[in-house]
Amino acid sequence: MKTTLDISDPLLRDARKIAAREGTTLRALVEQGLRRIVTEKRRRPKFRLRQVTFCGNGLRPELQDASWERILALSYGYPSE
Repeated sequence: MKTTLDISDPLLRDARKIAAREGTTLRALVEQGLRRIVTEKRRRPKFRLRQVTFCGNGLRPELQDASWERILALSYGYPSE
């Protein structure tokens, strides 16, 4: 299958030099790189943030309607406003 790619000039120059040094074609070099990336992406599981809670009770009742600034001040021990 044919396709067209826009590749930056410096990257293309480097790729052509590598292909020439290794006695291969630019096409083969690009395919090799794509195979590596595709294989790596298939192996890596999707990131999942695990569910964590502390005692499962959420915020203390007196902080339910507090501003983020108030919560930060309390957590860092700053004077309350």
